[in-house]
Amino acid sequence: MGKLPVIRITKEFRFEAAHALWNYDGLCRNIHGHSYILAVTIIGSPIDDPDNPKSGMVMDFSQLKKIVHDTVVGPLDHALMVNANTPHKELSETNQMFGRVVALPYQPTCENMVVDFAARIKALLPANVSLHSLRLHETATSYAEWFATDNPTT
Repeated sequence: MGKLPVIRITKEFRFEAAHALWNYDGLCRNIHGHSYILAVTIIGSPIDDPDNPKSGMVMDFSQLKKIVHDTVVGPLDHALMVNANTPHKELSETNQMFGRVVALPYQPTCENMVVDFAARIKALLPANVSLHSLRLHETATSYAEWFATDNPTT
């Protein structure tokens, strides 16, 4: 058949989470929540092996779903995300008022989260595919994007 085509496939994920931005000069310094939508796009060539049950697929969507659920959605869904390098960390230690507090090693902005998510997902992808991009919607009209071509060393 010649050279195999390069295809991008995308799967969307949704989760609810809250965060507070330490030392921010606007309303987002207060605890508030979002309905996040994460679009994960991978790139690769479809498997060209008629004996392989995944023949014709770049990657089984269910495999991608498991990776993203295990690394991002499961740990963060219905959690309060705080910066571990601030006094907010006390929320994760006392945990009396909030059930799920996740102390992150960065300010939990949409921009920082998408970088973190890219590293988490890339680490578990099979060798035959690459992470192409992520889009994380924090609101219906605001999102951050990460592209592999913009970040060749991450």
